[in-house]
Amino acid sequence: MSELHVENPGPILNTRREVLRTSALGFGQLALASLLREDALGNTASDGSLNPRKPLFTPRAKRVIFLFMLGGPSHLDTFDYKPRLDREHGKPLPFPKARIKFDGTGNLLRSPWKFRHYGESGALVSDLFPHVAQHADDLCIVRSLHGTNVAHGAAILKLHTGSDTFIRPSMGSWILYGLGTENQNLPGFITICPTLGYGGVKNWSSAFLPAPFQGIPLANSTIPPDQARIRYLENHRVPRSLQRLQLDMLRDISRDQLHQTQPNLALEGRIDSFELAFRMQTQMPAIQDISDETAATQKLYGLDDQVTANFGRQCLLARRFAEQGVRFIQVTHSPPATWDQHYELREGHETNAQQVDRPIAGLLKDLKGRGLLEDTLVIWGGEFGRTPTIQGNYGKRAGRDHNPTGFTIWLAGGGVKGGIRYGATDDYGYHALQDKVHLHDLHATILHLLGLDHEQLTYRYAGREFRLTDVHGNVVQDILA
Repeated sequence: MSELHVENPGPILNTRREVLRTSALGFGQLALASLLREDALGNTASDGSLNPRKPLFTPRAKRVIFLFMLGGPSHLDTFDYKPRLDREHGKPLPFPKARIKFDGTGNLLRSPWKFRHYGESGALVSDLFPHVAQHADDLCIVRSLHGTNVAHGAAILKLHTGSDTFIRPSMGSWILYGLGTENQNLPGFITICPTLGYGGVKNWSSAFLPAPFQGIPLANSTIPPDQARIRYLENHRVPRSLQRLQLDMLRDISRDQLHQTQPNLALEGRIDSFELAFRMQTQMPAIQDISDETAATQKLYGLDDQVTANFGRQCLLARRFAEQGVRFIQVTHSPPATWDQHYELREGHETNAQQVDRPIAGLLKDLKGRGLLEDTLVIWGGEFGRTPTIQGNYGKRAGRDHNPTGFTIWLAGGGVKGGIRYGATDDYGYHALQDKVHLHDLHATILHLLGLDHEQLTYRYAGREFRLTDVHGNVVQDILA
């Protein structure tokens, strides 16, 4: 049999983009680029674009500040007063108590703190939060939240990503994917001093979403407060013009590789990260330099007190980032100050509350005074609450165990009703009972306030459509202003 001879066919066109680039003098690719740009501006960006995008409907909030209290603050000692615990202190729980996390659960434990009425709404807040209580009429206190996991790591993942068993994109990443960023010179999602434990980077990861939607950590929980800043942005050794040339060359090399291979989200994300880092040099150092804040403002956040200075600086940075168009900002109160008081409840919660109460109140007052609270959604809470019963036989050192079956978060600004309490736990504060709000419902509501439909904000991966709320979630309409 004679050998089949084929003339050189020329370059093989491997991809549709390559066809468009080489045919019709490249006008096909120009048309495609135009269509992709319009699509990116009007819809979610599966290619990783950070351009601002239109919400599906009129939003009530433009950005989110999430104040995360690591360890599980006790709802029974902060915002969910239970007079029955006062009356029945020391008695057994009158219904069977399941082991929540650890052995040795004892009898009922009343709160060591008094609760007082605040504001025109008459909200009951404990003496742990006298400064935040002054803003009671701005708070929407949800007292019927419930989750599914009793362990810190899994419960934190559930709160941040909607899943306690799989690696999923974080809430901030979903929001950035849906709306893009308002400031191309800053990350759209910043997490300030996050904990490196209990999931660590997974709590701000973009997972299978394109890499540009991942959160950018500013320091971490092990960094002293005066070092909680990104210091490596400014390259004084190389002129900006030369840096630009270097980046352009690197981008061209990477783009050539992408043309020759299949699409590579990791490589495209790396290109975008270099570009963002270059642009951040113009704004990030100035934002992190709080010396231009007045003495009164710094005092408002508690920077004049060693006890409150750490968290106060984080809250002040959150306001500065919000002013500059950052879409999602998380501020974490974490170890060595953790809310996980299995024992020494009084000492632990008093220490923690003293560190955060004044800065949070300062943030709310500052946002409101600058007209930012109206379109900034502020969220406060932890991964779960605590039990109404004593854990162990610690006497005066008594504490409470984990409790994901009923706990409290509060929201302020950003289109929620102020001065209301929504939902309720049972008379002992053990289980969510009235107007129950699952974490999926909370996520659906947050997205709704930002103008996003949680059922339509999806991303196709591994053959199926994923979303923050999985196949669950309902918007809590009664808390919307």
